[in-house]
Amino acid sequence: MTKSICVFCGAKMGNNSDFGKAALDLGHVIGKNSWRLVYGAGGIGLMGAVAEGAQLSGAKTFGVIPEHLAQHELGKRDLDQFIVTDDMHSRKKLMFMNSDAVVLLPGGAGSMDEFFEVLTWAQLKLHSRPIIVANISGYWQPMLNLIDHTIASGFADPSIRELFSIAQTVGEIETTLRSALNTATV
Repeated sequence: MTKSICVFCGAKMGNNSDFGKAALDLGHVIGKNSWRLVYGAGGIGLMGAVAEGAQLSGAKTFGVIPEHLAQHELGKRDLDQFIVTDDMHSRKKLMFMNSDAVVLLPGGAGSMDEFFEVLTWAQLKLHSRPIIVANISGYWQPMLNLIDHTIASGFADPSIRELFSIAQTVGEIETTLRSALNTATV
């Protein structure tokens, strides 16, 4: 059975070329491993790059976009499955429900919202899917420091750090996914 990788990432490329390269390379990794890409269906930014890499490598693609973003994020309609939802919450839920693992590439407030929602669900024991923070060029280090700050300040248990993995490179993401998808119960 094909495993599906949900990728949360930016609708912009960011100002570091490593981000776009990582998104394209992750798409290739998804295809190389015969996994399916589940993502926000955008055709621009890191979303467009990960989809391009996946499609060029023969991966199946499953995109979900809310109606109000279809024009803004240039909804990529050449996907294997392209779904338009009424709102952002429905988008996140549908993406998550159709995935076996989550990868967080660089992105903005929307990507952080998606990450913290699935992290909270894991903390509440609503799922045990692998979650990987792709700390490409140290992008997510301030967020990771904030998580450590919440732990040190008594607002989170140190066990929250066990609910996600950190990868510095696409190679580390692939290794973590291969290991987790062979043992994870979803």
